[in-house]
Amino acid sequence: MSAKPCTLCETDGGEVIFRHPLFRVIDALDTNYPGFLRVVWNAHVREFSELTAEQRALCMDVVVCLEQFVLAEFKADKANLATLGNVVPHVHWHVIPRFTDDPHFPAPVWAALPEGAMLSPRQAVILESQSQWKPRLAAMLGQRFPF
Repeated sequence: MSAKPCTLCETDGGEVIFRHPLFRVIDALDTNYPGFLRVVWNAHVREFSELTAEQRALCMDVVVCLEQFVLAEFKADKANLATLGNVVPHVHWHVIPRFTDDPHFPAPVWAALPEGAMLSPRQAVILESQSQWKPRLAAMLGQRFPF
């Protein structure tokens, strides 16, 4: 039996906002969660612990930077951070803006969506303002993580 191809090795996994030689930051394009960002390690690595200490520190710096952006730019009530890899065994981190009035709150975004759920007004603003916040995020990442 051959190994299953890795989605994050074969595709960007979403819309690339910033590309670095070691990682990329993407918009996951989640229709229920505008502003759902991912940090994807470019090299195929299954577990975070397989990265060197320097690589882990860099990856976490990017995650923290995205968390700060989500909290400041989107005025999120909470930022959810997750790294699972059960479905796609390739190191990647989820950074998800959460609002007390979003469809799942306080449950995780992977819970069943309540019937008739709609974007909260603040989520709608994130969706409508993509053309403004994505370039700001890309510029900030470029300054913070030059190569």
